[in-house]
Amino acid sequence: MLKIYGTSMSRANRALWCAEELGLKFEHAPVAPGTGTRTPDHLKLNPNGHVPVIDDDGVVIWESMAVNLYLAEKYGKPPFWPSSVGDHGRCYMWSTWAMTEIEPNTIAIFTHTRMLPEAQRRADVVASSKEALKAPLKVLNDHLSSREYLLGNDFTVADLNVASVVGLGAFAGVDFGPTPKLKAWLDKCNARPANKKVREHK
Repeated sequence: MLKIYGTSMSRANRALWCAEELGLKFEHAPVAPGTGTRTPDHLKLNPNGHVPVIDDDGVVIWESMAVNLYLAEKYGKPPFWPSSVGDHGRCYMWSTWAMTEIEPNTIAIFTHTRMLPEAQRRADVVASSKEALKAPLKVLNDHLSSREYLLGNDFTVADLNVASVVGLGAFAGVDFGPTPKLKAWLDKCNARPANKKVREHK
C-alpha cells in the first residue's frame, strides 16, 4: 500500500491532495518537519531529512513535485494525467516553474509574517519578495485569461501542483487583486472536494 510521510501542514499537503484526487488508498504517517525528519528511520527514506516522502510498495520517491508527477503518471487517467507527451511536458514545465518562480518568495513572505518571532521578522524581505512575485503572478494570470485551467478546460496535476504553491502566498497575505483570473482559478482549485479532504489529515 502507498504510504505518505509528512504532515498536512507541510509540502506533504501536495502529495495528500494528489492521492485524494486519484482516489487512492494510502496510509498517512504525519511526520513533522524538523526533529521528526531527522530520525534514522526517516533518513533511510530521505537522506535530506525532508517531507514528503512516499513509499509505494517499495518505490520510494521524495521531492513533492516528483511525488505528484509519479503518482499522476502511475495511477492517473485523462484528463488529470493528460494523454499526450506534449501535455506531460507542460505538466513538468508548470510544476517546475512554480518551484523556481513562485515558491522562494512565498516562503520568504510566509517566514517573515507567520513563522519567525515578531522581533526577527523583516518588513524589507516581505516587501522585496512581494515585488518579485508580481512578474510571475502576471505570467500566470495572463496565461489563465484564455483558458479555465493551465492546460485548457480540464483540471490536471499541473493545476494541483501550481495551486499548492500559489496557495501559500494567499495564506501569507499576498494580494491577488491585480490578478483576478489567477484568483478565480486558485479559488476553484482549492474548492475541489479532494483538497477539502486533505484538511481532515493531521
